[in-house]
Amino acid sequence: MIDPLQAASRLAAGGLEAQATRLRVVSENVANVRSTGSSQGAEPYARKTVLFETVLDRELGASQVQVKGVGVDDAPFIIEYDPGHPAADEDGNVKLPNVNMLVEMADMREASRSYEANLQMMKQTRSMVSMTIDLLRSQG
Repeated sequence: MIDPLQAASRLAAGGLEAQATRLRVVSENVANVRSTGSSQGAEPYARKTVLFETVLDRELGASQVQVKGVGVDDAPFIIEYDPGHPAADEDGNVKLPNVNMLVEMADMREASRSYEANLQMMKQTRSMVSMTIDLLRSQG
């Protein structure tokens, strides 16, 4: 049987990794909010999403979140009239990425808070391990 404090650390580490991936994908989406195709009628950047899954860790005896993969949002692209743009079609319309900054900011805030919560769990676990070692030293 695995130590409960070690299990807590491993579960929090899995959460940190998953949310770090989510933050990376959100930052990529934000960085490409205006990335259009480079030629006439070309497709723009497509918003990416992170797919999570819950996995049972038999050694820990607990469910753990992990990244299943990074997908592409199938929401329609935004169409904007800009006949002078290099990616404009014959009607002067340009396809812009399907990235909504409000959604990205909400995702970023949620991922950041979840990351901080997992980090706090790691700190608390480390503190408890340290206190346990100090107690054992003082009794010996």
